[in-house]
This record gives sequence, structure tokens and C-alpha cells, in this order.
Amino acid sequence: MALAAPAPRRYLLLLAQEHLEFRLPEITSLLSLYGGQFSSEQEIHVNSPFWILSIPSEEMARGLMKRTVCAKSVFELWGHGRSAGELYASLKNYPMDKMLPYLQTDSTYKVHIHTFNKTLTQAQKIKKIDALEFLPFKGKVNLKNPEHIFWILEDYGMDPNNVPEDPFHLYFGRWIADGQRELIESYSVKKRHFIGNTSMDACLSFIMANHGRVKPNDVVYDPFVGTGGLLISSAHFGAYVCGTDIDYNTIHGLGKASRKNQKWRGPDENIRANLRQYGLEKYYLDALVSDSSRPIWRKGMLFDAIITDPPYGIREATRRTGSQKETVKSAERSTENHIFVSSSYHLSDIFFDLLKFAAEYLVMGGRLVYWLPIYRPEYTEEIIPRHPCLKLISNCEQMLSSHTSRRLITMEKVKEFKDQDQNSHLLDGQYMPYRGHNSFREKYFSGVTKRIAKEEKDNQK
Repeated sequence: MALAAPAPRRYLLLLAQEHLEFRLPEITSLLSLYGGQFSSEQEIHVNSPFWILSIPSEEMARGLMKRTVCAKSVFELWGHGRSAGELYASLKNYPMDKMLPYLQTDSTYKVHIHTFNKTLTQAQKIKKIDALEFLPFKGKVNLKNPEHIFWILEDYGMDPNNVPEDPFHLYFGRWIADGQRELIESYSVKKRHFIGNTSMDACLSFIMANHGRVKPNDVVYDPFVGTGGLLISSAHFGAYVCGTDIDYNTIHGLGKASRKNQKWRGPDENIRANLRQYGLEKYYLDALVSDSSRPIWRKGMLFDAIITDPPYGIREATRRTGSQKETVKSAERSTENHIFVSSSYHLSDIFFDLLKFAAEYLVMGGRLVYWLPIYRPEYTEEIIPRHPCLKLISNCEQMLSSHTSRRLITMEKVKEFKDQDQNSHLLDGQYMPYRGHNSFREKYFSGVTKRIAKEEKDNQK
């Protein structure tokens, strides 16, 4: 008779209150990367900083925290209640054999108190710690360098203008590990050697790599690579990275600088230098000047993940190589663009080409992660581009203005690409909001114009 697998332990996840929509897909993706699956005994309140999860092992919980930038810490949950009495009863019911290894006489410990949406005095904290005297702590208190750290966590709700006297939820647990929030500061774009007008925020770059389940020795590709910000986060997790971009100057680090008080880019401002800055140059394969609408790659499944931020036509133009007929029109452009013959690249075509490319060149189970600009008054889920080889995994919104946003779309390759899949996702009328030249750009600036007019009118009052 086969032995039943040990029951998963309960863990408490303490999350950062930033990019709230992105947290659940990140945690779910990382758990699946480590061979687990998202499981919770209670309903997850998406905006809450406290989630109780069932995770098969402490090793998996530690693996999760080595990757996440959305979570601050994880704890082995010993007790939980809606009042102090409920918490103490829950702690008394926790199996003693699971407690004892961390309460031995030769061990050291400390108790830390964390409150959300309320600040406690030192006297209040000490009172709450003293109330736990029924727990069989036998070791010595060491506040500077303890072997074990126990946390009391209290949730006073989400409304800072209506803070209750007593918490809505109380938790007690053993600290396991912290997340990777420090990466946001250490990889900050402000400190980066080579940046552009649209260099991706460090936190979002790591979230994208986690949504894409990037792992060591993967090959990750960005077809709109720009200054390589998305390559850096993937390389940090041990993936080999490469990219293409139609802009010759950006790939070679030439032309005007994006930094204030700097007119021209320096001699070593390029993608390779960015990876070198973080000690990641060994993961850099190359970046090529290429038009993403005309694939240059040999046939076959080449990439474990495609992570990209296509141009929307706002701060960067949407363009592709054109025909000789357009030479006269584009000849007036400065040599700064390097490619003289270029034409507009409609948003609809950008996303159709991207999905088709991902369906063909991703490995099975590989993921495509990209940003989709949205004009909010017209948004419905039906306008999310689809492909029969790709399954939609998550769709998270980041607001840009009152009327526009962008959505982080994550898709997974679930079916091998066949010749008949070449254009099967181009369903008539399905993507009308993205038909037409630069429709998002026009709607974006129409909103800006209206806002400026309203502000001028208000100032005249």
C-alpha cells in the first residue's frame, strides 16, 4: 500500500502593497516553476498584504522567496485568529512536535511585531509579547543575532481613515525567508549605465521575468530590446539573453542621450555595458539590428521565454522596414535613424506578428510576456490578441492615465506550431480597436489635449 504524501504546511505570505494585480500571477508562476501549485484554505483577498498558502515544503517556500519581488517575507504559520483569544487557542492546537525543534534550551530567539495600518507603542508591543508566555520557549532571547525569529502580525484593515481599536486578523509564525525587494533599489534605472526614453522600471522587469518563469540556462529573447532593461532581470536569474531592435543607434549606443544635462551618449553606453555593470555579461549572447516584422531566425523552437515591451507610438515610434517606393518620403529623415527606408507599423500588426513569432519559436511550455496598451473606455477582454498555440495565463493592468492603461499579458505555448496556424488568429473584426494607423496614439493624445484644456479653463476661473 502506497504511503500518503505528507500534508502541505500552512505558510503566511507578507506582501508589498505595490502592483497589486501583479502579485497573484507572480506567486502562482513561481510556485509552478518549483513544481508546486497555488493553494489556499481561505479566499485570497487580492488587495490584502496577508495571504495564507499551503506549500508542500519549506524548501519550496525558500525557493519562492529567492525570486519574488512582490512578497516581503514568508512565515511558517503556527496560529491565526480574528481576536487575541482565537490566536492563542489556535497556537495551543498547533502540533507540539512541529514547535519543539525551534524552542530548545540551546537555541536563541526573538519575537518581532508587525502591524499593518496601525502603529503601536513599545509598551503595547511588550504587552502582546508577554501574552505569549504559555508557549514553551526554553531558549535564550537574543535580539541582535537569534537563530529563530518569531513574528506576531496584525491586520488593521485597508482604510487609513478608519483604523479599528483591535485588529481584524492576527497571525503568529516562524520567519522563514525574505523576498527580493532589495533588487528594486540595486537595479534602479536611475543608477543604470545605459538608459532610453522607455527603459523599464526595475520592479516591473523582475515581475515580467517571474511571470515568464525564467530559470537558469534558459534562452530569453526580446524582439524590441531597446536599452536591454528586460534582458538584465532575466540574466540575473541565470538565463542567457539576446534581443533585436530596428533602431541602429540604440543597439550600438549612439546618438542623443536620454539623461538630463547630457547631450550625446558616451563611448561605452550600450546593452553589453549594462549587463557588465551588474556582473551579468557572461549571460549576454548578443543584440542585433533587425525588423521584428521580418523574422531572421532559422525554423525551430529556439527560446524558453520571450519577454518584451513593444512600442506604442507615444515615446518611441512604431516602425518597420519599408519598400523602395517609400524611399522618397523617408529620405528627409536624418542619418540618426540609420535606416532610411522605414514605414509605419500598425499596433495590430505588431501584436499579430509577436504572437505568431512566439507560437513558432517558443519551446513547448515556454512563455510570452508582453505589454498591451489599452484605451480604457473601449476595453473588453475580447480585444486581447489570441493564438491557437498559446494559452492566456494572466492579464494585469497598470494605469497610465484616467483613460489609458497597459496590460501585462502572459501566455504559454501549449500546442506545436503547424503551417495551418500561420494566420489562424486573424479573425475578421475581432481586433477592430487596434485596426487603423496609431489608434492608441491618437486616443492617448486626445485625452492629454482634453486634460490640458480643462486645466486651462479651471485656471481661468
